[in-house]
Amino acid sequence: MKEIFLNTTKLEFLNLDLNFVAEMPYFDGGIPAGFPSPANDFQDLTISFDKEVFGSSPSTIFCARVTGSSMEGAGISDNDIIAVDRLLVPQDGDIAVCQIYDEFTLKRLKVEKDCVWLMPENDSFKPIQITDNESFQVWGIVINTLKYHRKRK
Repeated sequence: MKEIFLNTTKLEFLNLDLNFVAEMPYFDGGIPAGFPSPANDFQDLTISFDKEVFGSSPSTIFCARVTGSSMEGAGISDNDIIAVDRLLVPQDGDIAVCQIYDEFTLKRLKVEKDCVWLMPENDSFKPIQITDNESFQVWGIVINTLKYHRKRK
C-alpha cells in the first residue's frame, strides 16, 4: 500500500497482485431480490473478479480507498475501494479522481463550454467550479467500486 499526502488529503493506493487469477462460481441467471427462485435454474459458470474489475488493460488502472461521504448518492461510500482507469478520456458525467492544487477529490464531472464543475452526490457538499485559472488535473475515471456490505464490528 502506498499513501500520498497533499496537505491534509490522503490518497491511499492499494497494491494489485495480478499474477493470481481466481475464478469463482458465478450464477449468470441473476439472483432475484424479490421472490425466491429454484436454485437449479442457475448454470454452473465461473467468473474472474480481476478480469471484471480491471478488464484487459490492468496496467492503466489503480485502486484507492474512498474517505468521506460526498459521493454517497452515486453509491460510493466512505471506506469503499474504487478502481480508477488513468487511460480513459474524461467525459461529462464521469466520476473522476481529481487533483485541485494540492488536494484530491472524488466527484462527478459536469463539462460546460467555459468551465468544468466537480459535482458532489450529497446535498451536504457544494459543487466546485474549475476555471482556466485553477491548478487542476484528472487522475483517472472510476470504472468500478468494491463495497463491503456486512456490518463491520
